[in-house]
Amino acid sequence: MSFMQDLRLLSSVPPLEGDNISQRYYGDWSCEAQTIPVAVVRPGSTEELSTVLRLCHANDQKVAVQGGLTGLCGGANPQSGELAISLERLAGVEEIDTAAMTMTVRAGTPLQVIQEAALAEGFVFPLDLGARGSCQIGGNVSTNAGGNQVLRYGMTRALVLGLEVVLADGTILCNMNKMLKNNAGYDLKHLFIGTEGTLGIVTRLVLRLFPKSKSRCSALVAVEDFSQVTSLLRRLSADMGPALSAFEVMWDGYVNFMLDNIVDLKTPFSQRHPLYVLTEIEGSHQERDQEHFEEVLAAAFEAGEVVDAAIASSARERESFWKIRDGVAEVGKVIKDSGNFDVSVPISVMPEFLRAVQTRLDDNYPGIQFLAFGHVADSNLHFICSTGVHNDIPGISDLVYEVVGKFNGSVSAEHGIGVQKRKVLHRSRSVAEISLMQNLKQALDPKGILNASRVLP
Repeated sequence: MSFMQDLRLLSSVPPLEGDNISQRYYGDWSCEAQTIPVAVVRPGSTEELSTVLRLCHANDQKVAVQGGLTGLCGGANPQSGELAISLERLAGVEEIDTAAMTMTVRAGTPLQVIQEAALAEGFVFPLDLGARGSCQIGGNVSTNAGGNQVLRYGMTRALVLGLEVVLADGTILCNMNKMLKNNAGYDLKHLFIGTEGTLGIVTRLVLRLFPKSKSRCSALVAVEDFSQVTSLLRRLSADMGPALSAFEVMWDGYVNFMLDNIVDLKTPFSQRHPLYVLTEIEGSHQERDQEHFEEVLAAAFEAGEVVDAAIASSARERESFWKIRDGVAEVGKVIKDSGNFDVSVPISVMPEFLRAVQTRLDDNYPGIQFLAFGHVADSNLHFICSTGVHNDIPGISDLVYEVVGKFNGSVSAEHGIGVQKRKVLHRSRSVAEISLMQNLKQALDPKGILNASRVLP
């Protein structure tokens, strides 16, 4: 009996084959090459996935793991001869433990479903991305996603207490821990968080929940230079402590482009400025927190750290501020054939780093468009570069990542490595580190069937 015949018998729903494979399964949101998989399997349980992987392992069949397909590095794109394993049917909230403040979910559950389920019980799950309605929690965990509230709550890694995973040979590893403290041996979940499905496929998770904040204060602040940005960050961190939940920085090129090209965006300022900071705090009493927030911003103004500020007095005003930052999703409709970068560098060298990148880009690609923004407080910068010529993107990328390496930064802050960045991993990781990663891959997936030719060079 052939591999495909066995697969049809083992699957609770028929695998998608040939013309029944829709374009949805060809790849993610990246611009990486897309290939039709040999078939698409959609397991409905951990046990079924285990059976499928045992069959793949026995037949040396390589697989591409797919979640919500919102990734930006090509990690979910099937390569030639690969079987796609979609976790779309492995979805649902299993339990919300209000005493332990945890939620148990299946890996294919969309992030927004998790957020809404938490809110219904008076909690928040603080991971938040623009793709919340489409991305799945398994993918968020596998890429260790970041988002807008890393400053307060940490990366996805900090929000996972336990998980269940299926190894390459079909072995089910269940560690559905609910406890904050558990030092009983190695914390094995960290082998699978952020490793992009190369060591195992996550199927179920125990997530941390937090009480819903009773207040939120937001402001869009204008500053003249980056030294004021860092001074403002120190002031807010010192005076607001853990209440500081967002600190988004946008350079003038980005903000001016958004205001000039994206419909329904408005600035609260009468003139334009070199830099803007969108900041928020969360607390327990709206009136008191708002008063304190305004006092701190007033002190920053008096100290020369701020030249103008608009403090949101309503949810509508807050949303208007965030539309400028989150409007980046609309940029692709205006700028075609662009390189989109997600990097980290130490905050202290950010201005020097950006000058170095822009100088190299201008020297090699005169007239290139450059839009910069980022979370900054967590060292994360995003920028969009475009000459309007698709074939320029690889050269632009090589140049940018070379500069990232020189500044001891990371070629990926929160989007993963996938296919797109595996050849530049050496810019951020030493030979010894990459060798250890390869040894782990060999130990857990000796036949190399899980997300092969991804992450590791």
